[in-house]
Amino acid sequence: MLRLYTHPACMGHDPGPQHVERPARLQAVLQALDHDRYAALDRVEAPRATREQLLRVHDAAHVERMLAAAPGEDLLWLDEDTAMSPGSLEAALRAAGAAVAAVDAVMAGHDQRAFCAVRPPGHHAPRDQAMGFCLFNNIAVAAAHALAVHGLKRVAIADFDVHHGNGTQAIFEHERRVLFVSSHQSPLYPGSGREDERGVGNIVNATLPPGAGSSDFRELWDGVLLPRLHDFRPQLVLISAGFDAHQRDPLADLRLGQEDYAWITERLLQLARAHAGGRVVSSLEGGYDLTALAASAAAHVGVLLD
Repeated sequence: MLRLYTHPACMGHDPGPQHVERPARLQAVLQALDHDRYAALDRVEAPRATREQLLRVHDAAHVERMLAAAPGEDLLWLDEDTAMSPGSLEAALRAAGAAVAAVDAVMAGHDQRAFCAVRPPGHHAPRDQAMGFCLFNNIAVAAAHALAVHGLKRVAIADFDVHHGNGTQAIFEHERRVLFVSSHQSPLYPGSGREDERGVGNIVNATLPPGAGSSDFRELWDGVLLPRLHDFRPQLVLISAGFDAHQRDPLADLRLGQEDYAWITERLLQLARAHAGGRVVSSLEGGYDLTALAASAAAHVGVLLD
């Protein structure tokens, strides 16, 4: 069984009609999953993340700033890309809370796998600020929860978003219990993710040049990232599921198709079956062409469900 965590509040984060990280993204994903093929999804309303959960990965000043910052009618711009609308705080709390609840569910054995269809995304947010469309780092909150509450010793985060998850890397670069592996286009925002950025041996970055396609992506994961994940023997596999390496995406220059997302999902499921009792939690990150996002997310969820 696969649990699907989402919440209507995640539609309420609205950074403006011209912004690429718009409510229609989540609507496209949920519509793609509103099909007989996905009838077996166990649909669960995402709870809010608590202050305690957020403080495991974010500075108190950042958490308090976000909790106090909910604007009135106008947008509050936190950086040149990242804005808060009146509904943004509730959306961000539900997005982070979804990932925490998903970890609890898979660790309790209710379901082996979960997908969090939420926004705003999270992997660019470091400890002390919002950035890159991200308010809280959802996947990092989930990983820290797994360590603190469930006592895990080895948690893996696999990030295949086209942009490097700089926030996730910065949060865990000194935490040996977390292995962070990422494939991403370089050069590209946010400019981090060089292959010599290794943390304490727990960071593995693998870069793809503009124009790289399916074979390059698969060779990178099969040859570099998946072997490191297997060597780590994670007790839980977390996925930062960004679909913006798709060839249709307007923010990058890679040439993946939805079949590549099905392929990497199956590879990560094999990893989880081998080492983690099949436990996987995936959370939506990027993807800005609505057609490509819907098809890619559906392919990802289809493999998780099967």
